[in-house]
Amino acid sequence: MTNRMTLTERRVDRVHAKQPLGPDEQVDDKALVVVPGHFQRTDPFLALAEDWFSSPGFEWHPHRGIETVTMVLDGVLEHGDNLGHVGALEPGDVQWMTAGRGIIHRELAFRNEHAHILQLWVNLPAADKLVETRYQDLRQAAHAVHTEPGVKVQVISGTAAGVTGPALNHHPITGLMLTLDPGTTYAQLLPADERAFAFVLDGRARIGHRPVEKDQVAWSDPVARGGEGSVLPLRTPDGDRQTRIMLFSGRPLGEPVAAGGPFVMNSREEIEQAFRDFRSGKFGQVPRAARLGFTVARLEDYIQPPTG
Repeated sequence: MTNRMTLTERRVDRVHAKQPLGPDEQVDDKALVVVPGHFQRTDPFLALAEDWFSSPGFEWHPHRGIETVTMVLDGVLEHGDNLGHVGALEPGDVQWMTAGRGIIHRELAFRNEHAHILQLWVNLPAADKLVETRYQDLRQAAHAVHTEPGVKVQVISGTAAGVTGPALNHHPITGLMLTLDPGTTYAQLLPADERAFAFVLDGRARIGHRPVEKDQVAWSDPVARGGEGSVLPLRTPDGDRQTRIMLFSGRPLGEPVAAGGPFVMNSREEIEQAFRDFRSGKFGQVPRAARLGFTVARLEDYIQPPTG
């Protein structure tokens, strides 16, 4: 158990706003919350995108060497992969996908209606770049929850306030969604050797004693090594509006990063090998699966499959 006497208070090292990109051939609108390319400053996180889409969305495409964490904010997200996984996720649900050695998948708005998502790319350590693929559909009802006056913490991954989230990790990641009432003070415990970022989805807050507005990201770099603990102070202003914050942390890998399209490895040679493997069929075949909207009568059959 962490000794509170050894806790180090975290500071926020930098704050930036998300970068709006507008529509493209896949989405109705897009923004980059964490812009890829500054890997040493964001390690172990590679990118965070916010997407709004109806049609066409993200048709079949490959990944290798990363995990993707997809959080549904609004609408319904239809997903599928070439291993036979298929389903639909509602607001509050999270999909944690380990691409590992290679997977082909798609993410679409159910029946081409509307989906609003956040997708975080998490780097995998070199030793785990080619692990077996894995899909985890983490329904909101399965998230661990900690509550105290004015505070709700949904724990998707890792442990916070004595509760542990459902996600399985190859590299330990703390993943939280915080909802804070106006005029609330809260201190989030985090491992001191992890890098953390806090993205304000709604409202505003003082994070690490720095003001952070809606659509801004606050970064807190590691403050110590080893197993020590740290605390990130948060404070919301008075008013009548709740504040929602996506808070993730992870220990930096400190490894070289080579990014090429949908693949993230440790060298250009490994990126080139990933493209060769995909083109030669080593990721498997691109599925010819029908869309959910044309194959089921009720969305509930996929969201809450019958038991027994």
